[in-house]
Amino acid sequence: MTRLFWLFFMFPFLVWSQTETKGKFSTEIAYKKNYGYVLQSPENKKDKKPLIVFLHGSGEKGSDLEKVKVHGPLKYAKTHPIDAYLLAPQCPDGDYWDAEALHRLVQKIVKDNNIDPARIYLTGLSMGGWGAWNLAIAHPETFAALVPICGFVDRVPMIENCKLGRLPIRVFHGLLDDVVTVDYSTNIYKKLKACPESQVELTIFDDANHDSWTRVYDTPEIYEWMLKQTKPNTR
Repeated sequence: MTRLFWLFFMFPFLVWSQTETKGKFSTEIAYKKNYGYVLQSPENKKDKKPLIVFLHGSGEKGSDLEKVKVHGPLKYAKTHPIDAYLLAPQCPDGDYWDAEALHRLVQKIVKDNNIDPARIYLTGLSMGGWGAWNLAIAHPETFAALVPICGFVDRVPMIENCKLGRLPIRVFHGLLDDVVTVDYSTNIYKKLKACPESQVELTIFDDANHDSWTRVYDTPEIYEWMLKQTKPNTR
Protein backbone atom coordinates (compact mmCIF):
# COMPACT_ATOMS: atom_id res chain seq x y z
CA MET A 1 0.00 0.00 0.00
CA THR A 2 1.12 3.51 -0.62
CA ARG A 3 2.09 5.93 2.11
CA LEU A 4 -1.00 8.05 1.39
CA PHE A 5 -3.27 5.04 2.02
CA TRP A 6 -1.58 4.38 5.37
CA LEU A 7 -2.10 7.98 6.43
CA PHE A 8 -5.85 7.73 5.81
CA PHE A 9 -5.97 4.27 7.40
CA MET A 10 -4.19 5.41 10.56
CA PHE A 11 -5.82 8.86 10.79
CA PRO A 12 -9.34 8.49 9.34
CA PHE A 13 -10.38 11.97 10.47
CA LEU A 14 -7.45 13.75 8.86
CA VAL A 15 -8.75 16.75 6.79
CA TRP A 16 -6.75 18.36 4.03
CA SER A 17 -7.35 22.11 3.63
CA GLN A 18 -6.00 24.92 1.46
CA THR A 19 -4.59 28.10 2.90
CA GLU A 20 -6.35 31.38 2.16
CA THR A 21 -4.77 34.75 1.63
CA LYS A 22 -6.67 38.02 1.41
CA GLY A 23 -5.25 41.14 -0.12
CA LYS A 24 -5.85 44.26 -2.17
CA PHE A 25 -4.64 45.15 -5.62
CA SER A 26 -4.74 48.43 -7.50
CA THR A 27 -3.38 49.46 -10.86
CA GLU A 28 -3.67 52.32 -13.30
CA ILE A 29 -4.12 51.63 -17.00
CA ALA A 30 -3.56 54.52 -19.37
CA TYR A 31 -4.40 54.58 -23.06
CA LYS A 32 -4.31 57.22 -25.74
CA LYS A 33 -7.01 58.10 -28.27
CA ASN A 34 -6.57 60.42 -31.23
CA TYR A 35 -9.65 61.86 -32.94
CA GLY A 36 -9.66 64.27 -35.79
CA TYR A 37 -12.81 66.36 -35.88
CA VAL A 38 -14.74 68.98 -37.80
CA LEU A 39 -16.38 71.79 -35.86
CA GLN A 40 -18.75 74.07 -37.72
CA SER A 41 -19.73 77.31 -35.98
CA PRO A 42 -22.97 79.29 -36.34
CA GLU A 43 -22.91 82.65 -38.07
CA ASN A 44 -23.61 84.57 -34.86
CA LYS A 45 -21.27 83.46 -32.06
CA LYS A 46 -21.84 86.41 -29.70
CA ASP A 47 -24.65 84.64 -27.85
CA LYS A 48 -24.36 81.16 -26.37
CA LYS A 49 -25.43 78.57 -28.90
CA PRO A 50 -26.34 74.88 -28.80
CA LEU A 51 -23.97 72.07 -29.74
CA ILE A 52 -24.94 69.02 -31.82
CA VAL A 53 -22.48 66.12 -31.53
CA PHE A 54 -22.63 63.65 -34.43
CA LEU A 55 -20.97 60.22 -34.43
CA HIS A 56 -20.55 58.63 -37.87
CA GLY A 57 -20.77 54.96 -38.82
CA SER A 58 -18.01 52.46 -39.60
CA GLY A 59 -17.90 53.43 -43.27
CA GLU A 60 -16.53 56.88 -42.44
CA LYS A 61 -13.57 55.79 -40.31
CA GLY A 62 -10.11 57.00 -41.27
CA SER A 63 -8.20 60.26 -41.54
CA ASP A 64 -10.12 62.03 -44.32
CA LEU A 65 -12.33 64.47 -42.44
CA GLU A 66 -14.49 65.08 -45.49
CA LYS A 67 -16.05 61.69 -44.75
CA VAL A 68 -17.83 63.02 -41.65
CA LYS A 69 -19.83 65.32 -43.94
CA VAL A 70 -21.23 62.46 -46.05
CA HIS A 71 -24.19 61.82 -43.73
CA GLY A 72 -25.86 63.52 -40.83
CA PRO A 73 -26.02 67.14 -39.63
CA LEU A 74 -22.93 68.34 -41.53
CA LYS A 75 -24.42 67.09 -44.78
CA TYR A 76 -27.71 68.82 -44.01
CA ALA A 77 -25.92 72.05 -43.06
CA LYS A 78 -24.39 72.32 -46.55
CA THR A 79 -27.75 73.60 -47.80
CA HIS A 80 -29.66 74.35 -44.59
CA PRO A 81 -27.85 76.51 -42.02
CA ILE A 82 -28.28 75.34 -38.43
CA ASP A 83 -28.02 77.93 -35.68
CA ALA A 84 -25.75 75.73 -33.57
CA TYR A 85 -22.22 74.42 -33.32
CA LEU A 86 -21.84 71.09 -35.12
CA LEU A 87 -19.14 68.71 -33.90
CA ALA A 88 -18.25 65.61 -35.89
CA PRO A 89 -15.24 63.62 -34.62
CA GLN A 90 -13.73 60.92 -36.80
CA CYS A 91 -12.92 57.45 -35.53
CA PRO A 92 -9.57 56.12 -36.84
CA ASP A 93 -9.33 52.96 -38.94
CA GLY A 94 -9.24 49.82 -36.83
CA ASP A 95 -10.77 51.52 -33.81
CA TYR A 96 -14.18 52.10 -32.25
CA TRP A 97 -15.80 54.95 -30.39
CA ASP A 98 -14.54 55.41 -26.83
CA ALA A 99 -17.00 57.10 -24.46
CA GLU A 100 -14.42 58.71 -22.19
CA ALA A 101 -12.32 60.09 -25.03
CA LEU A 102 -15.44 61.49 -26.70
CA HIS A 103 -16.60 63.08 -23.46
CA ARG A 104 -13.26 64.84 -23.02
CA LEU A 105 -13.48 66.12 -26.59
CA VAL A 106 -16.97 67.50 -25.94
CA GLN A 107 -15.72 69.18 -22.75
CA LYS A 108 -12.87 70.81 -24.69
CA ILE A 109 -15.20 72.10 -27.41
CA VAL A 110 -17.61 73.54 -24.82
CA LYS A 111 -14.75 75.20 -22.95
CA ASP A 112 -13.22 76.74 -26.08
CA ASN A 113 -16.45 78.05 -27.62
CA ASN A 114 -19.51 80.05 -26.62
CA ILE A 115 -21.73 76.98 -26.12
CA ASP A 116 -24.82 76.72 -23.94
CA PRO A 117 -24.18 73.76 -21.58
CA ALA A 118 -27.94 73.25 -21.23
CA ARG A 119 -28.31 72.55 -24.96
CA ILE A 120 -25.86 69.84 -25.96
CA TYR A 121 -27.35 67.15 -28.20
CA LEU A 122 -25.97 63.75 -29.17
CA THR A 123 -26.77 61.72 -32.26
CA GLY A 124 -25.18 58.98 -34.32
CA LEU A 125 -25.85 56.33 -36.93
CA SER A 126 -24.98 52.62 -36.95
CA MET A 127 -21.59 52.37 -35.17
CA GLY A 128 -22.22 55.98 -34.18
CA GLY A 129 -25.60 55.02 -32.76
CA TRP A 130 -23.81 52.41 -30.64
CA GLY A 131 -21.28 55.04 -29.60
CA ALA A 132 -24.06 57.49 -28.75
CA TRP A 133 -25.81 55.00 -26.48
CA ASN A 134 -22.56 54.29 -24.64
CA LEU A 135 -21.56 57.95 -24.32
CA ALA A 136 -25.01 58.96 -23.08
CA ILE A 137 -25.13 56.18 -20.47
CA ALA A 138 -21.61 57.08 -19.29
CA HIS A 139 -22.37 60.81 -19.00
CA PRO A 140 -26.13 61.36 -18.99
CA GLU A 141 -25.68 64.68 -17.21
CA THR A 142 -24.01 66.18 -20.29
CA PHE A 143 -26.80 65.96 -22.84
CA ALA A 144 -30.18 67.58 -23.38
CA ALA A 145 -31.36 65.03 -25.96
CA LEU A 146 -30.26 61.79 -27.61
CA VAL A 147 -30.99 60.59 -31.17
CA PRO A 148 -29.51 57.14 -31.92
CA ILE A 149 -30.21 55.69 -35.36
CA CYS A 150 -29.94 51.95 -36.22
CA GLY A 151 -27.41 51.40 -33.44
CA PHE A 152 -26.33 48.25 -31.66
CA VAL A 153 -27.05 48.52 -27.92
CA ASP A 154 -24.50 47.15 -25.45
CA ARG A 155 -25.31 45.27 -22.26
CA VAL A 156 -24.56 48.25 -19.99
CA PRO A 157 -27.20 50.59 -21.50
CA MET A 158 -29.67 47.70 -21.35
CA ILE A 159 -29.02 47.14 -17.64
CA GLU A 160 -28.58 50.77 -16.56
CA ASN A 161 -31.24 52.14 -18.89
CA CYS A 162 -33.05 54.22 -16.28
CA LYS A 163 -30.01 56.47 -15.98
CA LEU A 164 -31.49 57.89 -19.20
CA GLY A 165 -35.06 57.81 -17.94
CA ARG A 166 -35.61 61.59 -17.99
CA LEU A 167 -33.55 62.31 -21.10
CA PRO A 168 -35.57 63.15 -24.23
CA ILE A 169 -34.71 60.35 -26.67
CA ARG A 170 -35.85 59.64 -30.22
CA VAL A 171 -34.79 56.26 -31.58
CA PHE A 172 -34.95 55.36 -35.27
CA HIS A 173 -34.46 52.02 -37.02
CA GLY A 174 -35.37 50.23 -40.24
CA LEU A 175 -37.56 47.16 -39.94
CA LEU A 176 -35.62 45.40 -42.72
CA ASP A 177 -32.17 46.18 -41.29
CA ASP A 178 -29.91 43.18 -41.97
CA VAL A 179 -26.78 44.77 -40.47
CA VAL A 180 -28.03 45.78 -37.01
CA THR A 181 -31.29 44.06 -36.21
CA VAL A 182 -34.21 46.27 -35.22
CA ASP A 183 -34.54 44.20 -32.04
CA TYR A 184 -31.82 46.28 -30.40
CA SER A 185 -33.90 49.43 -30.72
CA THR A 186 -37.21 47.82 -29.79
CA ASN A 187 -35.71 46.15 -26.71
CA ILE A 188 -34.05 49.29 -25.34
CA TYR A 189 -37.21 51.25 -26.10
CA LYS A 190 -39.28 48.86 -23.97
CA LYS A 191 -36.74 49.11 -21.15
CA LEU A 192 -36.66 52.91 -21.26
CA LYS A 193 -40.42 53.21 -21.57
CA ALA A 194 -40.79 51.49 -18.19
CA CYS A 195 -38.59 54.07 -16.44
CA PRO A 196 -40.21 56.83 -14.37
CA GLU A 197 -40.63 60.10 -16.30
CA SER A 198 -39.57 58.41 -19.53
CA GLN A 199 -39.36 60.65 -22.60
CA VAL A 200 -38.45 58.07 -25.24
CA GLU A 201 -40.01 57.67 -28.68
CA LEU A 202 -39.32 54.95 -31.24
CA THR A 203 -39.84 55.24 -34.99
CA ILE A 204 -39.50 52.12 -37.14
CA PHE A 205 -39.48 52.59 -40.91
CA ASP A 206 -41.25 49.59 -42.41
CA ASP A 207 -39.53 49.92 -45.79
CA ALA A 208 -35.98 50.76 -44.63
CA ASN A 209 -32.95 48.48 -44.45
CA HIS A 210 -29.80 49.66 -42.65
CA ASP A 211 -29.97 53.19 -44.06
CA SER A 212 -32.71 54.53 -41.86
CA TRP A 213 -30.71 57.71 -41.25
CA THR A 214 -31.06 59.57 -44.54
CA ARG A 215 -34.73 60.40 -44.10
CA VAL A 216 -34.08 61.46 -40.49
CA TYR A 217 -31.09 63.72 -41.09
CA ASP A 218 -32.21 65.17 -44.42
CA THR A 219 -35.34 66.83 -43.06
CA PRO A 220 -35.62 69.77 -40.64
CA GLU A 221 -37.88 68.09 -38.09
CA ILE A 222 -35.16 66.32 -36.10
CA TYR A 223 -33.09 69.49 -35.75
CA GLU A 224 -36.13 71.52 -34.75
CA TRP A 225 -36.98 68.91 -32.12
CA MET A 226 -33.44 68.73 -30.73
CA LEU A 227 -33.02 72.49 -30.49
CA LYS A 228 -36.22 72.79 -28.43
CA GLN A 229 -34.82 70.53 -25.69
CA THR A 230 -33.13 72.15 -22.71
CA LYS A 231 -31.40 70.39 -19.86
CA PRO A 232 -32.56 71.74 -16.48
CA ASN A 233 -30.31 72.91 -13.63
CA THR A 234 -27.30 73.77 -15.79
CA ARG A 235 -27.53 77.51 -16.15
